[in-house]
Formats: sequence, structure tokens, C-alpha cells
Amino acid sequence: MGILNKILTAFRGGATEIGESIVDANSTRIFEQEIRDAKKHLTNAKRELTDVMAKEMQASREIERLKRSVEEHEGYATQALEQGNEELALEVAEKIAQLDQELSEQQSANDSYNQHAARLKELVKKTERQLSDYQRQLSMVKTTESVQKATATITDSFASSNSKLMNAKDSLERIKARQQQFDDKLKASETLEDENSDKSLQAKLAEAGISEKKSDASAVLDRLKAKKG
Repeated sequence: MGILNKILTAFRGGATEIGESIVDANSTRIFEQEIRDAKKHLTNAKRELTDVMAKEMQASREIERLKRSVEEHEGYATQALEQGNEELALEVAEKIAQLDQELSEQQSANDSYNQHAARLKELVKKTERQLSDYQRQLSMVKTTESVQKATATITDSFASSNSKLMNAKDSLERIKARQQQFDDKLKASETLEDENSDKSLQAKLAEAGISEKKSDASAVLDRLKAKKG
């Protein structure tokens, strides 16, 4: 049993680690969803606040109506007393007592609506400020996450491209070597051709101070110049 408990404990610990890793991997998405949920609750709270404020306005109107009615019936009771009709005055007084009771109930309800509305307004404002702050934080978190991903991509790309650059460099050197070999072969071919042609012979004769005999006209002209001299 001891070993089984340890296995179960290890399994629960592993499950917890897996759960935490899933939460960490999706923390930004979870935070964004929590903000959306909070916005929905805030919308519902505003709707409830609107209902409470509407009921408060209705209670206020009813209070004013009851006050006017009490004042009106007090006038009736006064007139009945002035006429000496106490029975009628008592009946009117009973109506006034009923109106006073209704007025007290409406006033209590209105006070309750007023207090509830005040609390809701404060909660709504506080929640709106908190959500606004969370929205800014979410924007910064997303920006930071994007920058970190871009940095990681650049780093990975540089690491992989570093080897690619080395491969490209090797390829370039091989191309240059092949082109140089082609140029060397071309120059060697030209040199060999020159050596097997009259040009090479003429160059060698000129280098040895030996030149072809001049044409007859040139020889005659040189001879005449010599005699003249």
C-alpha cells in the first residue's frame, strides 16, 4: 500500500506539472479570455445598475405623488373639521395614515435603491479602471511576446544560416577556383599557340638582335644615305 500511495502521489504530481505547463504555455490566451469574461460581467452589472436606477426613479416619483396626496387629504381633513364633521375628518385621517404608511415604504425602498445604485456605480467604475489597466498590460504582454518570438526566430535563423553561409562561402571558393583553372588553361593554350607560330620565332630573333633582311628598296636607300654621309 505504501508503494501504491507513492505511485499515486507521483502521478498526481506529474499531472500537476503537466497542468501548470499547459497553463504557462497558454497564459496570454487565458489572461485575454479572463478579460473578455470580466467585460461580460461588467456589461451585466451595468444592465443591473440601469434597472436599479430606473426603479429608484419610479420610487422617487411615487414618493412625490404620495406626498401630494397626503397634503391634499390633510386639506380635506382640515375642511371637515372646520365644518364640524369629525366623522368625515376621521375617515380622511385614516386615508392619510394609509398614505403615510405607503410613503414610508416607498421612502425605504427608494433609500435602498439609492444605496444599491451608489455601490454598483462605484464597483462599475472600479472594474472599468481595472479592465482598462489589464487591457494595457495585455497589449504590453503581447508586444513583449511578439518581440521575444521574433528574437528567437532571428537567433535560430542566424544559427542555421551561419552554417548555410559557410556552405555558400565554400561554394563560392569552388566556383572561383574553377574559373581560375579555366583562365589558366586558356592562357597556357595561348602561350603554346604562340610558341608554335611565326610570332614566337620573330620574337626570339628580335630578342637575339637578328632581323629579317630589308626589302631591296630599303637597302638602296640606306646605301645612298651612307654615300652621302
